[in-house]
Amino acid sequence: MVQYLHPPLDLSFAALSDATRRGIIDQLGRGDASITSLADKFQMTLTGMKKHVHVLERAGLVVTQKVGRVRTCKLGKRGLKAEAEWIETHRKLFEARFETLDEIINEMKQEGSGD
Repeated sequence: MVQYLHPPLDLSFAALSDATRRGIIDQLGRGDASITSLADKFQMTLTGMKKHVHVLERAGLVVTQKVGRVRTCKLGKRGLKAEAEWIETHRKLFEARFETLDEIINEMKQEGSGD
């Protein structure tokens, strides 16, 4: 079996597969936030929020810094460029295949209308 190994992409897409984690990214796009404030915003326990933040940290999408008793989260510096490029490449492939399919369907319709 052929396996495609893109560990950074795998971690990013796995992290982004969860709606709460996407919401955290959206929230941090507006500004840095403590884990406590994120937990309040998403109505979840601190433990649950810490788990979500850890997944995002592992993927490099979020970084945290602890000052005293407060752990602050902010967006990671690497961004989503590699993920966006992967998506764009595959979007173009799908688009080309659908265009080809449209051409085939149109040809079949024209052949059918000639009867």
